[in-house]
Amino acid sequence: MSKKSKVSHDQRRQFIKKAGVSLGSIMVIPSHVLFSKKEVRDVSGKVIKKAVVAPNDKVNLACCGIGNRGSSVVRDLYATGAANVVALCDVNMGGEKTLKTMGIHKEAKRFRDFRVMFDKMGDKIDAVSVATPDFSHFPITILAMSLGKHVYVEKPLTRTFQESEILIRAAKKYNVATQMGNQGHCQDNYYQFKTWVEKGFINGVEKITSHMNGRRRWHGWDTQMKKFPAGGEIPKTLDWDTWHVGYPNHDFHKDFIDGQWRCWYAFGNGALGDWGAHIMDGFHQFLNLGLPEKITPKNLMGHNDLFYPQSSTLAFHFPKRGAMPKVKVTWHDGVDNLPQVPENYGDIEIDTQTNTKKGMVQPKKLRPGKVIYGKDLVFKGGSHHRTLSVIPTENGKDVQSQLPDYHKSDTNHFMNFINAAKGLEKTLSPFEVSAPLSQVFCLGTIAQQMNQTILFDRKTKTITNNAFANELLRGYPPRKGWEEFYKLA
Repeated sequence: MSKKSKVSHDQRRQFIKKAGVSLGSIMVIPSHVLFSKKEVRDVSGKVIKKAVVAPNDKVNLACCGIGNRGSSVVRDLYATGAANVVALCDVNMGGEKTLKTMGIHKEAKRFRDFRVMFDKMGDKIDAVSVATPDFSHFPITILAMSLGKHVYVEKPLTRTFQESEILIRAAKKYNVATQMGNQGHCQDNYYQFKTWVEKGFINGVEKITSHMNGRRRWHGWDTQMKKFPAGGEIPKTLDWDTWHVGYPNHDFHKDFIDGQWRCWYAFGNGALGDWGAHIMDGFHQFLNLGLPEKITPKNLMGHNDLFYPQSSTLAFHFPKRGAMPKVKVTWHDGVDNLPQVPENYGDIEIDTQTNTKKGMVQPKKLRPGKVIYGKDLVFKGGSHHRTLSVIPTENGKDVQSQLPDYHKSDTNHFMNFINAAKGLEKTLSPFEVSAPLSQVFCLGTIAQQMNQTILFDRKTKTITNNAFANELLRGYPPRKGWEEFYKLA
């Protein structure tokens, strides 16, 4: 390491430490920002204040991850008309997939390292979007929060259970607006589910089937793979070291970047983390599921220690919650792993050659979604913003005229976040809601990786039947120089 590089590293290290000790000592509040009255205290107990953008001003937005999915997040936040994109950050700023975003926001400052971005222009940023690989969400998010920045983070919130646990604490401590990017957790899907549970229309749920059976990036890979693929030449535009954030260094390979990171246990959360946030979010929140006490892999086809199975069936067991009964949530992924669904499900082609349980049929194809088995009624729903409908059963034939009405809102997920940054409303998927949901996915991926039943103690938040699996709640120890991020909350 050169002398110049070492100085830069040491400066950033001190910057992180200061952020955890006294936010007020390093944060310069710009003239367009107002202070809220609610007190926030740093780790020393000193009172600090949260910056809230004035209602009539635009939010100054820094965007981390601007290619692939990140380009859409930048576009949609900017499309609210209430945000200025003042900074763009990506480890591959010269990459083909980032150039379009850079061309649209020509005036935005450009960075390859988010630490440098905050160091150089932290006083000009009100909010941050994070649309990087799953494993790199945490350090960007926790640093932004510690600096009083509102944060929008793509789903799943974090790669590991413990990272989400820290962000739950950080949300309480720093009191900034937070939003996870499960975009359907807004508008009709959100308000319908909430109302139908509150009015008792959805009640007595003991079984839920959730499914996403589209083809995934790792399908067809060699399931006998024993080690990561051999390294290749690093693209000249890619900052490969910063790409890793606090995770251990790996040799470069094309199947680690451009969305391929989702395939590997080391970097992503598979199909469950990708789609579960769009399918399981409503019933997880409004049935108050919290964390499961047992996760059982019912079927893992093509299990491998490095990347996700070709198909998975996982059973999540949630205990009683007050008057609500125990619930078993079954997750299905894989192109040939479709669940059976009730008769009268709707417009699907049925496989008549497969033996099925009484009252059930085997579909040949199925859009991502869920079936919720209530005490008296059975509901089907899709993913994202799609609403529930009642499957016509003996008890469900005459309920169409009795469906409870619910609030309709035109505010989408991105506008909801921008409005929250301006102090106008609360986000619908804040970390207090989205972090426990993401922790469910983290537990599921551990069961996939271990290929065995996981017993989880909800009070101590530990895995009790496998010491190695319990270590996976934390994941890799952070690389030298990145430890401070895990001490900011």
